[in-house]
Amino acid sequence: MPHTTTTTMTVRLSGALSEFVASNVGEHGAYETTSEYLRDLIRRDKERVEREAFDRLKAELARAFAAPEDSYRPLTAAEVIARNQG
Repeated sequence: MPHTTTTTMTVRLSGALSEFVASNVGEHGAYETTSEYLRDLIRRDKERVEREAFDRLKAELARAFAAPEDSYRPLTAAEVIARNQG
């Protein structure tokens, strides 16, 4: 199992945000602790970012495969890397 690093963070919330978190944690909430709730939110956001990146890749591939074959041109690996860095 890979070694994981644990980071302790302090988050300050007030007003409506604090009340919203409190309503989702504890006896009547979906989460036992604030930490559990925040970890779940971060995991979901990470999954969203990864899904969006994958969707962009799928869209780019769909456009590439829909293009007429005579529009293709050979590229070197360096050209592809340079194009994707810009």
